[in-house]
Amino acid sequence: MKPILQRFIEYVKIDTESAEDAGKVPSTEGQFDLANKLAEELKSLGASNIKVDEHACVTAKILSNMENAKQVPSIGFIAHLDTAPDCSGKNVKPQIFDHYDGGKIIINKEKNVVLSPDTNPELLDYVGNTIVTSDGTTLLGADNKAGIAIIMDSLVYIKEHPELKHGNICVAFTPDEEVHGGAELFDIEGFGADFAFTIDGEGIGEFNYETFNAADVQVEFKGVCIHPGSAKGKMINPIVLANEFLSALPRTEAPETTEGREGFYYVYEISGDTDVAKIGLLLRDFDRDSMESRMKFLRETVAQINKKWGKEYGSLEIEIEYYNMNDFLKGQEHIINTALEAYKQCGMEPKIVAVRGGTDGSTLSRRGLPTPNMFVGGHNYHSVSEFASIEAMEKARDVVIKIAELYAAKA
Repeated sequence: MKPILQRFIEYVKIDTESAEDAGKVPSTEGQFDLANKLAEELKSLGASNIKVDEHACVTAKILSNMENAKQVPSIGFIAHLDTAPDCSGKNVKPQIFDHYDGGKIIINKEKNVVLSPDTNPELLDYVGNTIVTSDGTTLLGADNKAGIAIIMDSLVYIKEHPELKHGNICVAFTPDEEVHGGAELFDIEGFGADFAFTIDGEGIGEFNYETFNAADVQVEFKGVCIHPGSAKGKMINPIVLANEFLSALPRTEAPETTEGREGFYYVYEISGDTDVAKIGLLLRDFDRDSMESRMKFLRETVAQINKKWGKEYGSLEIEIEYYNMNDFLKGQEHIINTALEAYKQCGMEPKIVAVRGGTDGSTLSRRGLPTPNMFVGGHNYHSVSEFASIEAMEKARDVVIKIAELYAAKA
């Protein structure tokens, strides 16, 4: 079994599923189990400054082997410990399918969990590869344990090839990426990198330096409750007001009707009775001005409903979750260009994809650490049909090593 496959299998068996609204970071104790294991592995690889902090964030450094190390930037590589709470990450039982032939992969016959090129055409990118899935009752955890395996395998290669010149290499494994908790607490100064890459993308050859701008919106309508038999001219039903608000949202700008660089309004929660109705929705857009327009539209919609009904029955709160990382990469184009050159030297034509979501790099870039995102060769994240290619993971490992080489060569 290839070492990178062995590492990946070991990592996915550790339950690190994160939890929403836990009120602490990490949100689950299992993330410490993987963090401590990785710290021990880093010791065996000769890393220095190894730390597991109170939030289960692992950081370490591979020191430069160059005399002019100060002329070479310190490069960070980051992956996250947790798996998404959308699907169970407990008792993951990996299945290995060698030499994929381009046909269907039956993950779980009883539950009819099947991968097919008809529904997953990206499978054809991996003909001849080793494909790993779960047993169809849990997610696999390639998001983001494939990234962890890629980074660790890169460090093994660097240790075994001292002739490969490199600057300082900083590594980090962060908690609670899936529930948006860990990156805000990340010690950027202590990490010591001039810039970084998250290894947290999808298909082979993808590279991401643009993400959504993201906001969470909470809308509330309060009403006037009175016996329905004598309600005429007196009752204000907040469910009716909430329905008016939802009816105002453009149906062509929902997640299920948009793709590519199109933004959306996503209603993910609604509850209510005759006292109060509440709506939770997400705003997403790549363009900051368009994002501002979406927020303005929602405020105006609530104001119009209040005006119609003659009182401030409706209110809303908007919380910015993250910004498009590309806004913070201006003037740092060498990071993108060097990564793209590394892809090409590793035999891949880069596929630049704007992420319809966010990464830890969105937050880290805003906080001052420019951090675009690389692929891991995984697909169908957060689901029982998740899969990953080991050969794609090896390609990502090669890119990590090549990026370090290219910056060393410039010194």
